[in-house]
Amino acid sequence: MIQLLLSTADDTLERRVHLAIGDGFTRVPPPHVESGQDPATALFGRAHIPDVLILDASGLEDVVLRVAEDLAPLADVLLVHREPAHIAMAAVRAGVRDIISADAEPQELRAALDRAADRVFAARAGAGLVPPPAPHEPAAVGRVVTVTSPKGGVGKTTIATNVAVGLAQRFPQRVVLIDADVHFGDVASALNLEAKHSLPDIARGPAARDSIAVKSYFTQHVSGLFVVPGSDSPADADAVTPDDLAQLIAMLREQFAFVIVDTAPGLTEHTLASLDNTDHLVLVTSLDVPGVRGLRKEIDPLDNLSMVVGRRTIVVNFNERSRGMTVADVEATIRAGVDFVLPQSNAVPLSTNQGIPLLQGARRDPVSRELRVLVDAVAPSASEPVTGRLSRRKR
Repeated sequence: MIQLLLSTADDTLERRVHLAIGDGFTRVPPPHVESGQDPATALFGRAHIPDVLILDASGLEDVVLRVAEDLAPLADVLLVHREPAHIAMAAVRAGVRDIISADAEPQELRAALDRAADRVFAARAGAGLVPPPAPHEPAAVGRVVTVTSPKGGVGKTTIATNVAVGLAQRFPQRVVLIDADVHFGDVASALNLEAKHSLPDIARGPAARDSIAVKSYFTQHVSGLFVVPGSDSPADADAVTPDDLAQLIAMLREQFAFVIVDTAPGLTEHTLASLDNTDHLVLVTSLDVPGVRGLRKEIDPLDNLSMVVGRRTIVVNFNERSRGMTVADVEATIRAGVDFVLPQSNAVPLSTNQGIPLLQGARRDPVSRELRVLVDAVAPSASEPVTGRLSRRKR
């Protein structure tokens, strides 16, 4: 049995922990450490140390970090904070094993506590104290949504950034966007962000295998979206291998509800690495012959290799009658149904040039409305299966 203690003054946090794991924990007030006082005595009123300790650091950063530093060698310490990225580096130095957002849902709390329990059991087994635990169901992981296209210039990044912003508005602090166009990605420009760190720093740097420290390298958008920007230097981008990208995606899906991946045009090795981890593939084409034929060439190998086992959504962008093609022509060529059709609109280039995604505001133009429905499709209810394809289509 694992002894779990929650230190918080927040009744709401206690209720969420209860929803996550039931009654298997004890709650105590936040610590107040006097000069020279033992941190365990200050926190628990006694010198007994639990197996797992959850410290609510919101508003008590200095005191809680002191306690965490003293108790980390003795317990698996988890930290709760309103801004995990803000406190991440100090928490790492204090020996904290995981950081949880103060508004984390019970499912996310359960995943973090499952990881802590696994570490405790592994430590006991390594010390010969108990046999390894029986196999159990794996912790829930986030959805990976990959946005790709057969060629450039079809609005792929516009769709990826808007979907990511739309999700971040619904799931605050729980969505991350990766610019996986490693050489020429422009996600940061599309979001009007000045980034200190880019994909090579994050996928290859010291935080690449540290699930706590990695969040401090992200750039955060005003919507609450976390962003891994593409590289400013194609030479630096060469260092990022497909395996690096795959490992980054795998790590982030354990921390976020949604991982959105914007890829380079075509089926590059980095795109294939993303597809190996994808739950929902969004394929984008414009209403022109090269784009549609390219989409057919992209769908065929994906179907033949069964690379994407979850959802597949096909989006036709820049729809306009004067282009001389119809949605029916597209479907006949790709031999598959089109799920979403985004109309040609002057609002799109204006949004791109300003670095303000359409869904960042409360716009009601036709493109924004359709993008919001696309966000609905990417974020189905928890009870809805991830297999199968959408049939929604707007002519």
